[in-house]
Amino acid sequence: MNYLGLDTSAYTTSLAIVNEDRELIWESRNILKVAVGETGLAQSTAFFQHVHNLTNEIPAIPGSLWKTLAGIGVSCSPRPVAGSYMPVFTAGISLATALAAARQIPLFRTSHQEGHVAAGCVSAQGPAADKFLAVHLSGGTTELLLVKHTAPGHLSLELLGGTSDLHAGQFVDRVGVRLGLQFPAGRALEELAREAEPGAASLLPSAVKGFEVSFSGVESAAQRLIDQGIPRSNVALAVEGCLVRTLAKLIARGMESTGLQEVLMVGGVAANQYLRSELNRRLHKQGQLYWAEPDWCRDNAIGVALLTREGCQARGS
Repeated sequence: MNYLGLDTSAYTTSLAIVNEDRELIWESRNILKVAVGETGLAQSTAFFQHVHNLTNEIPAIPGSLWKTLAGIGVSCSPRPVAGSYMPVFTAGISLATALAAARQIPLFRTSHQEGHVAAGCVSAQGPAADKFLAVHLSGGTTELLLVKHTAPGHLSLELLGGTSDLHAGQFVDRVGVRLGLQFPAGRALEELAREAEPGAASLLPSAVKGFEVSFSGVESAAQRLIDQGIPRSNVALAVEGCLVRTLAKLIARGMESTGLQEVLMVGGVAANQYLRSELNRRLHKQGQLYWAEPDWCRDNAIGVALLTREGCQARGS
């Protein structure tokens, strides 16, 4: 049997089908369109694009797979906490509800963040413990989480710390767009940074106080570097260097506070190879970092499908 997951996040429409062995057997993913020079989308615009994408993606599912579906899952909110809500998720909820009713199969509801963690665990092949730390880095989230397996298909995600202002992805995108890169700017900024002088990684400070980090001040500092005529590649590497130092401090404090030494890294920003290399180098004596595969780091419905599989199996569906 197979399981379909839907995720309509702030910037990606995604569908995925996994089988009983947790293998990905079909996927469709569309990044929402953002105008050149812009750094985001209104929820109404994003919702409209999701509806348009889903209209095209559902017919693309191979006909043979429809007969094998034992459950349909959907992300209904950003996080698994009361009051967590974004209008874009209603696009996926409406379609998933209709599909499950039409096919007479179970509908499984989860959250976008649980999906990220679930996809990360399978892709990174760990952590296997029932309790571990996770860092979610994206355009809409910068959080250090205490993760616990509470029930089949469900995760408890306790917020330990994170940003007080800009998210890591917003920091990258705002500077990247100013450097002339297309939004979202993560991949292009990473490529640009490879041309930089090594010393440029220390051009920007890090702002960490306890479990709280800040990127608004360093984003302004990065804008000043651009105004001063600092080479574009050097500014790009300075952003990456700032992220490394900031996250290394946050993760180290999380390890010290909880006594947990396994940390899962997920979210689009976590796909950055420089970030991976440098954080592994800085923290390898303190614990083990697990990194989701780059394509599984970014917003996707794979984790939603995996949680649906787990939840449906527990129900005997």
